[in-house]
Amino acid sequence: MLTKVVDLRSDTVTKPSEAMRAAMAAADVDDDVLGTDPTAHRFEAEMARMMGKEAALFVPSGTMANLISVLVHCDTRGSEVILGDNSHMHIYENGGMSTIGGIHPRTVKNNPDGTMDIDKIVAAIRHQGALYYPTTRLICLENTQGNCGGKCLSVEYTDKVGEVAKAHGLKLHIDGARIFNASVALGVPVDRLVRAADSVSVCLSKGLGAPVGSVIVGSKAFIQKAKILRKTLGGGMRQVGVLCAAAHVGVRDTVGKLADDHRRAKVLAVGLKKIKQLTVDLSSVETNMVYFDITDPQISPAKLCQVLEQRHVLAMPVSSKSVRLVIHYQISDSDVQHALTCIEEAVEEILSGNAKFEHLTNGATTNSYGN
Repeated sequence: MLTKVVDLRSDTVTKPSEAMRAAMAAADVDDDVLGTDPTAHRFEAEMARMMGKEAALFVPSGTMANLISVLVHCDTRGSEVILGDNSHMHIYENGGMSTIGGIHPRTVKNNPDGTMDIDKIVAAIRHQGALYYPTTRLICLENTQGNCGGKCLSVEYTDKVGEVAKAHGLKLHIDGARIFNASVALGVPVDRLVRAADSVSVCLSKGLGAPVGSVIVGSKAFIQKAKILRKTLGGGMRQVGVLCAAAHVGVRDTVGKLADDHRRAKVLAVGLKKIKQLTVDLSSVETNMVYFDITDPQISPAKLCQVLEQRHVLAMPVSSKSVRLVIHYQISDSDVQHALTCIEEAVEEILSGNAKFEHLTNGATTNSYGN
């Protein structure tokens, strides 16, 4: 008999639902590189409408979605992008804008709530014609902001950054990997939340639970350029309607479950706070992520995650003292309670000296974070 694994490493770990598998099997497909896959067309049109933009493009990954967006907006080598120093695009996307696009990242400090101070964004802008500096052409935001604990950027803040971009002749891109989480948590329709943006990337394989893919949305002219770059980067796929069919089910069925993910994350955080050796900032839990710190020097995140893995609970160490847990739609209320019990038992086992440490096999190392 298989033992159930409670996998809290990321919301990227979900398995396709039966409805997704059925939709994939029944998908009406053709060659999308030739522009004739009907399921891809329908899904892209649906996402463009939902996000309030003119057009959309399905791509294999969020990293490619962000890279393509930056390359379209910064079509002159030596351009500069303003983005958060703790953003996914800056830390976890392999420096693609620099290595492939010849584009310079100019970072502004992320505040604990995920924002960058407006005055610091303005101060970072460098206009064309300066002899010594790159020319700023783009500002990037991330919503929700993962490294800040899944914090939501408000529509008011996003609008202000959009006003700054417009006033200085710049474009605004939003890395919206978990934009639907932000929309649900804030109670703001997703199209209103991204109205100020010239482009948005939306991950389909995180909170929405699809097996593969992201979409980019923007103007028709933007998406036409993005389509060419997708081909350049090797992201053009043939019968991609098979994947778009699963993504459609994810959007249709899972957005309505995100509020439950957020509720369970708060329950998890409250339970963790009751364990003496752990600390959690309850006010920081806005969506589906929970970060906790370990205060006892006898317990390291790696040790704790190893012992948890022996109990079939998977977690992600993210620093020398912190662990990240992420809720998704395949985690139930009972899974949360089971995880809390296992974490408490693991702490006791490590402190008692009875824990046996083995090599982690779940991919949860400090170098693998970025999902």
